[in-house]
Order: sequence, then C-alpha cells, then structure tokens
Amino acid sequence: MGVASLALLLASSISFHTQVSTYESELIEKINIFGELISRNAQSGIAFDDNITEEENLLVLSAADFITNVHIYKVTPNEQLSFFASYNKTGQAPIQAMYDRVDELKEPKITESMVEFIKPVNIDDTVIGYVYVRASAKSLQDLIVNSTLITLVVLLVSLSVCFILTLRLQKTITNPIENLVQLVTDIAQRKDYSKRAESTNVKELAILSSSFNSMLERIQEHMQAQTEAETEHKRLAQNLEEKVNQRTQALKEANQELIQTLEKLHQFQRQMVQNEKMASLGDMVAGVAHEVNTPIGLGVTASTMMLDRLKDLKQAFDEKTLKASMLSKFMVEGEENLNIIYRNLNRAAELISSFKQVAVDQSSEQDRAFSFKQLMDEILLSMRPRLKNLHHIIEIDCDPELYIETKAGPINQIMINLIMNSIIHGFEDKEKGLILIQANLIDNNKINITYRDDGKGIPEHMRKRIFDPFVTTKRGQGGSGLGMHLVFNLVTQALNGSISLTSDEGKGVEFHIVFPVRLVAPERIANTSA
Repeated sequence: MGVASLALLLASSISFHTQVSTYESELIEKINIFGELISRNAQSGIAFDDNITEEENLLVLSAADFITNVHIYKVTPNEQLSFFASYNKTGQAPIQAMYDRVDELKEPKITESMVEFIKPVNIDDTVIGYVYVRASAKSLQDLIVNSTLITLVVLLVSLSVCFILTLRLQKTITNPIENLVQLVTDIAQRKDYSKRAESTNVKELAILSSSFNSMLERIQEHMQAQTEAETEHKRLAQNLEEKVNQRTQALKEANQELIQTLEKLHQFQRQMVQNEKMASLGDMVAGVAHEVNTPIGLGVTASTMMLDRLKDLKQAFDEKTLKASMLSKFMVEGEENLNIIYRNLNRAAELISSFKQVAVDQSSEQDRAFSFKQLMDEILLSMRPRLKNLHHIIEIDCDPELYIETKAGPINQIMINLIMNSIIHGFEDKEKGLILIQANLIDNNKINITYRDDGKGIPEHMRKRIFDPFVTTKRGQGGSGLGMHLVFNLVTQALNGSISLTSDEGKGVEFHIVFPVRLVAPERIANTSA
C-alpha cells in the first residue's frame, strides 16, 4: 500500500505540474502573440496620431474572449507617456493607465485571476509607444481545479482497489499460516504427534506444510523408538540393579562429589569466558559509541537545524511573507549545515573503518593540499554544537600562510579526539579551560603540532599506558579506552609520524606530534579547490 500510494502520488503530482506548466506556457505564448500583433498594428496609428482608427481596430479583439483590457500609450516628444487608445471587453469596466508598470511588465506576469503584459511599439528601433494587454486567467484556474479533482478521484479509486486486493491477498496467505500456528500450539500442549497439517493452494505454504508433516512423522517414529528403548532399559536396569548396588555404592558417592566439582569448575570457566567476551565487546561498543557519537551528533544537530529553518521558510512562504533576504540567509545556513553533515558523516565512516583495522590502520584517504589554519577552523566549526554550551577556550597559533600536502582525515580525527579528551577528562571539574594548538614547520618537510591544555593532567600510573587499548579512567561511565590508542595508530601508521606526552598531575597535558609533510604554494590550494 505504501509503495502504491507513493507511486500514484508521484505520478499524479508530475502530471498535475506538467499540465499546469504547459497551460501557463500556452497562456503566456498567446499573450505574447496578441501583444506582438497589437504592437505591429499600432505602429501606423501612433505614427500618424490617428487614435480613432486605432480604437476601431482594437474592436477586433472581441473575438478573443480571454482578452479583457488593452491600452495603447504614446511616447510624447518630452519622453513622457500619454493615453492613446483602449479596448475593454463588453461588460468589463475600464482600468487605470499603467504608466508606472512598464518595466515591471516587460515579461508576461500571471496573478491569481489575470495575465498582464506590456509590449513596446517600435519603428526603426525607436520606441514610439507601448501596448498594455490584460487577459483573464480563469481558464487556468478552472484547469487547476479540474485537474486537482480528477487527480484526487483517481488516487482514491486506485488506492481503494489496491486496498481491497491487499486484503484478499493477505487472507490467502495468513489463513493457512494461522492454521499451521494453531496446529503447532496444539501439538506443543498435548504432545500429540499424530496430527498433520492441511495442504494449501499457495505453493510455498504447501511445501512448508509437507515438510512439517514429514518432521512430525520422524518425531513420532523417534518417540515410539525411544519409548521402546526406555522400556527395555528399565527391564535391564531392574535385573542389574541388585547385582551392582553393593559394588557401586562407594564409587557412586565419590563420583557424585567429583561430578559436582567438575560441574562447578565448568560453570566458573564458562562464566569467566563469557564475562571476558562481554567485557571486551562492551568496551569496544562503548569506544565506537564514544568516537562515532561526535560526528553523528553533529550531523543530527545540523539536520535538525536545517529542518527548523525549512519550517520557518515554509511558514513564511505559506503566509506570503517570504523575503529575498530570508531566502538568502536560508541558502547560506543550508550550505553550511549540509557541509557539516557531509563532513561529519564522512568522518564517522572513517572512524568505523579505523576501528575495524585498529591494529594495522592504514588510512585510505589520499594526500591533498590544504591550509592547516583553515583545516583547524573547519574542525572547530564542525564541533560547534558540542562546544557551544561550554565555556572552554580553544586557541589556534598557526601561520595562516602555512600550506601543506598530507592526509587531512587522520589530522581531523586526531584533533577531535584530543579536544574531546580534554573536555571529558581534563576539564571534568573545571568551568573554563584553555586549549592551545600550535603548528610550525621543521626543516621544510615536517610539521610539529603542539597540543596543550590546562586541565587536571594524567596520573603517573596512567601516563605510561595512555596509548594502550582499553586504558581509561571512565570505566563503566561510557569510556572505552580506545580514543588515545586510535590517536597513536593514526599518528604512527596513517601519518608515519611520532607522538609524545608530557604531563604533571594538576598542570594539564602537552602532546608533541611530528610527521612528514610537503610544503606547497598557495596556487596549488586554489587549483585543488577549483
């Protein structure tokens, strides 16, 4: 029903839009033709200042029922417009002159009930006057109403037929399934395996019923054989019970104790393995959620913002208060939000890919040329929804003319992880923290990034293992311990660089990241952007 409804709605909408557009085009074409004809006929009348003859010529327009009013204006020697001749359809009241709308109506304009057009009258490329034509748009409105009614009727009839067919088809399929479910319930409750499923006209269900009946036959045969075996076993057991009772009594007690011990051992072993699996899975899932939540959250926030702006724009459009400035603002904000959604969804995909190959991650992103300062600005822009309610300060100390060529994706992930670690861990008990990111070239072929914050620092016992997987101070609180491990892999493997840490508890952290780059000219950036 959903697919049929969407298909019918789409087809009807396209057909309706096509009809209206075609009729509007035909109406505009008619106005253009009549404007051209009247303009040509008015040349001689205006040139010889014969408005009486021109008035008589305009009476021919009575044959064109949709033409309601026609004005002919003459350009005076002082470049002013004066009324020359007019035509009003029988029963149609005269209208005022349209001197001030010459520029507005150079192209035909359709309003709710009329079409208006002003055509210049030229002689040898000299404008000697203008022709104003007004026509009724009632036929267009009638077409829209009729098309709307026809479309709704067709939709309702089609959906009704589709609904009836769906109900009939549903009955054909669900009734045999319900019968089979009832049979299975009866067999499960009464343990009567002699019952059989009925055949149906639906081929697949008939095959299912046949297979189910075969299974019941096998179960019945197995149950019968099991009953016979149990009877034989009881008979043999009764004969042997007295003979082995005395010999096995002591062994039975020892075996019982051993069985209980082994059972407890197996249970403990299974529990330990399961706990370890669940802990690893939980940590990995928490890590993925921690790392991917940032870009996904930003994408959701940006898309929600787009929906709010679109709602406001639609309301303004419906209320006919839509302004060009509002539309321009919406386009600017829409472009910014769509860029945020694209970047963060792309970043989420890269993060998931990194987790899949966390041990030997090799970024598939190609090298590209970019401004490091611009890249940092884009990262902070994408994190704005996460940072806007916080009072922390992030400063970028970097030459705006620093243009390099390397992999931008890993740098993006590294910076986001470091910033989020500072916010979550370093500034946990701090209202307003400071993050300073500096970047400078070394020997023209390496870049040194220094990342500092003034948070609470890293305890000594955690410092040596900070880059190991699953090391976190937020165990059980959403932390997976994979953030810094991912940073280490991105620096050393994706960027072929190195990372070092300096931190004193209570005095913040300082990371030094060094990796090779290629220095490029600003023109290279421009060409790449183009």
